[in-house]
Amino acid sequence: MSFQHSFSVLRLCTLSPSTPKLLSFRTCSIAKLQLFRIRAFGTASVAAEKNGGDTFFAEDNVSWTSLGVSERLSRSLSSIGLHRPSLVQAACIPSILSGADVVVAAETGSGKTHGYLVPLIDKVCQSSGISGEGVVGREANKSRQLSLVLCPNVMLCEQVVRMANCLRNDGGEPVLRVAAVCGRQTWPVKEPDIMVSTPAAILNYLSTIEAEDHGRSDFIRCVKHVVFDEADMLLCGSFQNQVIRLLNMLRFDEKQLSRLRNSEAEIVTGSIPDSPLGSDQEDNRDLLADFSKEVDDTEDDACVMDSEVDSKVAKRTDWRRVRKTYKRSKQYIFVAATLPVNGKKTAGAVLKRMFPDASWVSGNYLHCHNPRLEQKWIEVTIDTQVDALISAVRNGIQSALNDGSGILRTMVFANTVDAVEAVAKVLTGAGIECFCYHSNSSLEERTKNLISFQQEGGVFVCTDAAARGLDVPNVSHVIQAEFATSAVDFLHRVGRTARAGQPGLVTSLYNESNRDLVATVRLAEKRGQPVEKAFSRKRSFRNKLKKRGFSNMNDVESVEENVLA
Repeated sequence: MSFQHSFSVLRLCTLSPSTPKLLSFRTCSIAKLQLFRIRAFGTASVAAEKNGGDTFFAEDNVSWTSLGVSERLSRSLSSIGLHRPSLVQAACIPSILSGADVVVAAETGSGKTHGYLVPLIDKVCQSSGISGEGVVGREANKSRQLSLVLCPNVMLCEQVVRMANCLRNDGGEPVLRVAAVCGRQTWPVKEPDIMVSTPAAILNYLSTIEAEDHGRSDFIRCVKHVVFDEADMLLCGSFQNQVIRLLNMLRFDEKQLSRLRNSEAEIVTGSIPDSPLGSDQEDNRDLLADFSKEVDDTEDDACVMDSEVDSKVAKRTDWRRVRKTYKRSKQYIFVAATLPVNGKKTAGAVLKRMFPDASWVSGNYLHCHNPRLEQKWIEVTIDTQVDALISAVRNGIQSALNDGSGILRTMVFANTVDAVEAVAKVLTGAGIECFCYHSNSSLEERTKNLISFQQEGGVFVCTDAAARGLDVPNVSHVIQAEFATSAVDFLHRVGRTARAGQPGLVTSLYNESNRDLVATVRLAEKRGQPVEKAFSRKRSFRNKLKKRGFSNMNDVESVEENVLA
């Protein structure tokens, strides 16, 4: 039963009139605790070294420069508190600097964003000959190299831009020009070195310049590095067709450039004539159309890029054959906190087929229990659900106040917009102020509430729209007012805390219908096993459990006994 339905039945009747009202949480926390400056980066802080640093940071002898990062950029990182790389950063930065295709699959809060931003910025600086002048005085440089970062939504795009722009040179200027092109952001007057956008925004832009004289081709030619942040989301579901179109444009350009470079005339002149590009524009459209048709016609393998060679259509070519017939000129980087590989439709399996030679970097706790995370499990009924929620919020507040850990931040997750609104009403009725965050709110309202939560702390009631990618430093407590419906959502929810080497607490409320799901998760936690095989992206835990033989409550109770033993 959903929390929204429970709330409509209870109407706060479970709140005792004698229950004392809690003072405004934000007022209380600001009065008692010292405010601190929120930095817009998502990796380690100096304080993290004191808490669980051995599970987050690389060894003491590993520095930014030892990974191949320039001394200048290392100073920029130190200036914002990033004195040492994390384990994931130490593993992925050398591979990205080498120019290889890289897949980074690591738990939330492990430093993945800086893991790809740092080497990209360093590579662009080196290739552009940028020394210390920052973004000023570089307009004479004609050799444009663009890095493209793709994210699933505007909030994540803006977050990546803020993190990149925190890196400044000795003169205080941003090391590179980084801009978001999505949502409210229009196309920048000066083309950036790193562009962060959504797949839809980039496709819209490319469609507007398609009529220009080689406008689309010129833009695609400039793109040398492509990052797919939250790759598991981008490769499947509603983003899939958009990403397929972009990948085919990028691959087509690589093929064209390889052909041109193999021509003796172009090797001698060092120029790229216009005529071959113009004559192959129709081929490009046909190739995109063929791949789109292949995806639409193959229902059982919607995420697979491979297509059969069609003797009647000479232009349709098998993906692997295409990759072997031309010299690569672009780098592809895929980043995700959940990347299941079981099943041919999963994002991980797709990447293994698409990029068989890519370097894979996996976090130590990918799909597993984070040892810095404490979990509490509370079974509730319709009669106890509200009281249990209020008690969990208050206990988290009191615990954080006793620890003196700074501004207090609690995130409360519900499964639907209606449930979020119901939870917010319950907490407000109990004297606990909170911020709301869900898809029905405007982008401006979501941004305002998120910034207020980051700066002031408090209680943040949200759907899974806030579970993925958004980095809020020092969230001490995550509460599941309604249990997640999939393991992907579960992993992203609990990943909002215990980030960057810090400890965290997750309190999960569940009812009888979630009991089998909870038992399986706890069993995996106890055995130190990943929960990946208990789910696929589009199946619920319950359906997966039924397929594995947990078809009745006796089986579930047996599992629970093993967990609690």
